[in-house]
Amino acid sequence: MRLLPYFCRGQVVRGFGRGSKQLGIPTANFPEQVVDNLPADVSTGIYYGWASVGSGEVHKMVVSIGWNPYYKNTKKSMETHIMHTFKEDFYGEILNVAIVGYLRPEKNFDSLESLISAIQGDIEEAKKRLDLPEHLKLKEDNFFQVSKSKIMNGH
Repeated sequence: MRLLPYFCRGQVVRGFGRGSKQLGIPTANFPEQVVDNLPADVSTGIYYGWASVGSGEVHKMVVSIGWNPYYKNTKKSMETHIMHTFKEDFYGEILNVAIVGYLRPEKNFDSLESLISAIQGDIEEAKKRLDLPEHLKLKEDNFFQVSKSKIMNGH
């Protein structure tokens, strides 16, 4: 994605239930229309940035933008892992995301273990990068302060 940071928000929908159950890494899924509005040139892969739920606190996050096997890879999916322990699910809440940087391309793994360790590595790397001043300042961006419209995509 050439134009970072990229901001989007939308209602959290149910995904495939893989994130937390199989991987121990819970993810929040955006509805199709938010993903469909991503810039056409967006590269699939792992990105990092900031996220908040509703008008809640802003936390570090990693987001995977990938081809969705469920739709025979004709549609992209976007799964956000927020680095914060939430007490309960937040389906139906508004998720606000600011994507600030790119970590690595999407790739296939030969085992669940190697996938999990890659994701854990992504999370550690994202934590470090988000402490850089140019990324840290986006945590305070007006995007996270304004009254929330239901769905928005843009820069």
